[in-house]
Amino acid sequence: MKAIICEKLGMPSDLVFKDVDSLEPESKEVIVSVKACALNFPDTLIIQGKYQMKPELPFSPGSDISGVVIKVGSNVKKFKVGDPVFGIVPYGGLAEEVRAHENRVFPKPDKMDYKTAASFMYAYGTSLHALKDRAQLKEGETIVILGASGGVGLAAVELAKNMKARVIACASTSEKLELCKNYGADDLINYNDEDLKLRIKELTDGKGADVIYDPVGGAYAEPALRAMAWKGRYLVVGFAAGEIPKIPLNLALLKGCEIVGVFWGRFTQENPSGHMENSMQLFNDFNAGKINPHIHKVFALEDVPKALDEMMNRKVMGKLIVEI
Repeated sequence: MKAIICEKLGMPSDLVFKDVDSLEPESKEVIVSVKACALNFPDTLIIQGKYQMKPELPFSPGSDISGVVIKVGSNVKKFKVGDPVFGIVPYGGLAEEVRAHENRVFPKPDKMDYKTAASFMYAYGTSLHALKDRAQLKEGETIVILGASGGVGLAAVELAKNMKARVIACASTSEKLELCKNYGADDLINYNDEDLKLRIKELTDGKGADVIYDPVGGAYAEPALRAMAWKGRYLVVGFAAGEIPKIPLNLALLKGCEIVGVFWGRFTQENPSGHMENSMQLFNDFNAGKINPHIHKVFALEDVPKALDEMMNRKVMGKLIVEI
């Protein structure tokens, strides 16, 4: 089978497109013929050895997949050959075949095409866990979403609006902010042109934000935290800016606020029943037309290095899809 392989840690240009052996399942695994794989920011980190998980070389990156089951392990109960599925794997998705534990994939809803299905779980799973479980976002509260036009950010915009919060979307260009507006954002901040802290304060009549959703980190973290309301919740989702910020902890004291970590992958392992409950909520929301992933561009498997370069250069709005 064809696959994108990371043979040495490095940049997207170091990845190799090559033939590798087909896969065989362990007893509780399925082998999926991959139809589509969404790219996520951790894919740019894992190939550099900068992600929490560090697979043994060589490996194929890619975790957000959809496809058709072509082999089942001896103890698999939930699926059979021919079933269309989607879900999350630790890595290996940027290939014609991927192995997955049967508990890590779901039946693909009829209303979802394969590209949409591959766009779904990582972005919406992360954002629902962040807003529902970690922030406990309430109707009428104000949430500021940094990096709001990215995959997880745009999902957070949709979900927060569904939870009847007021959404302030922050991004770096007018084009990105227009997309956020189309997805329901109430107010917009271009943090390349505006003072982030002052603008949040202006939009909230001096109160500040009840929740900050931050998948960006870097230079925007501290000004956003300084614009936090009393007893607010600052969600640490990721570091797309490339820099892990160092936060003055006196700010948490002065604002009586919480700095809350969001690690969706760990949550799915530690609380599988909660993960299943959230997943069912997302499926129902999709079927009801309440959420709809935005696909920015579709790439062929051999063009994955170009796609990851676009992601690293922050040119992406919504999701990048590799169609196989």
